[in-house]
Amino acid sequence: MIVGALSVILAFGIPITAIITSHIQKQTKMQQEMLKDQLELEKLKHENYLIETEKMRLELEKIRLENPKDEIKLM
Repeated sequence: MIVGALSVILAFGIPITAIITSHIQKQTKMQQEMLKDQLELEKLKHENYLIETEKMRLELEKIRLENPKDEIKLM
């Protein structure tokens, strides 16, 4: 009886372990890809911030050059 139960447990235990391991590996891979995508998004956000900041700086400089007498008011 014990031998029969043990053989059933072993017969079903190995495939179940393989299924669980495969599932965990897939989840880990998906999390890794998600983190990679988030990192890329943060890089793009940072680049966008730098571009916008530079654009604003150039616009302010243009305003200052066009209206030198108003520079005192801006400061």
